[in-house]
Amino acid sequence: MKRNRTSHFLGHGDEGPRSQFGALCWRMHRGRAEVLLITSRDTGRWVIPKGWPIEGKTPAQSAAQEAWEEAGVTGAPAAEALGLYAYAKTRKTKEALPCVVTVYPLRVEGLAARFPERKERRRRWFGAERAARLVAEPELRALLQAIAEDASVLDAAAMAVATAAGQVASA
Repeated sequence: MKRNRTSHFLGHGDEGPRSQFGALCWRMHRGRAEVLLITSRDTGRWVIPKGWPIEGKTPAQSAAQEAWEEAGVTGAPAAEALGLYAYAKTRKTKEALPCVVTVYPLRVEGLAARFPERKERRRRWFGAERAARLVAEPELRALLQAIAEDASVLDAAAMAVATAAGQVASA
């Protein structure tokens, strides 16, 4: 995958937030929404899969690619974002880089045992309310709490993906 490095590290100095795309990987289990969290490679904090824009892919496709690489997730992401959150990406040699992550819901269709970052991360399912308590970023916490209170936003995203898939198949 060719990453679009120019847009997030170069140009405009090192000021201002950089864009990333994240996948909120979810499933319905016993009538309630569960989300898949992974650990970050550096700190071991619970996070969602996320990364830089990928050249030739839409933001939602970039998020899905990150979900595969970081968590072994397969599934179709919704085309519309669920929300945004900000965080400071720590870097070894420089000060933290401010990032804004656009979050796309992705209903998990499968979890692979073998995926690119399987030896670098842990993954685990949590109820949305518990997941909200585990993440550090306030806006991501609020997004997860909103899902815990009303999971229908995920059902709407899943319906939009299914409708789009049906339209593509019939074209």
